[in-house]
Amino acid sequence: MADLVDDLRATITPVAGLSLVAEHDGEVIGHAMFTRSLLDAPRRLVEVQVLSPLAVVRKYQKHGVGSALVHRGLDILAESSVPLVFLEGDPDYYRRFGFVPGGDLSFRKPSLRIPDAAFQVVTLPGYQPWMTGTLVYSELFWRHDAVGLREPGTATIQ
Repeated sequence: MADLVDDLRATITPVAGLSLVAEHDGEVIGHAMFTRSLLDAPRRLVEVQVLSPLAVVRKYQKHGVGSALVHRGLDILAESSVPLVFLEGDPDYYRRFGFVPGGDLSFRKPSLRIPDAAFQVVTLPGYQPWMTGTLVYSELFWRHDAVGLREPGTATIQ
């Protein structure tokens, strides 16, 4: 996972993506990253963002750190032209931020290994109803085999 984070961080520019950290007494206790991917919509490709990863140091979990990072990231992206943010995650956790199952809005997941309930999206002010289609993850998620669930004991690419 650390290699994926490093590679994703290298793709973030002042106009594409976000890397947010939470600190306490000079120590990084949380991190959220939003990176560019594409939505293969019928009219054209649409630049979207993917929230991944979100991490909080264990002793600071359940103190609102992750929530603050997600809220801040969505607020920043809502002020830009980003229309959609996708993620793979626990619906019970991400529902509080406005995320809904992607299939409910006619989005298609990039891999069959992603459980339907885990494939989620939130619409931002830049969203238009014609923006539907298949999420296409950036190549880095595929290179690091970080898409969907793997069966226990299966090999990953080395």
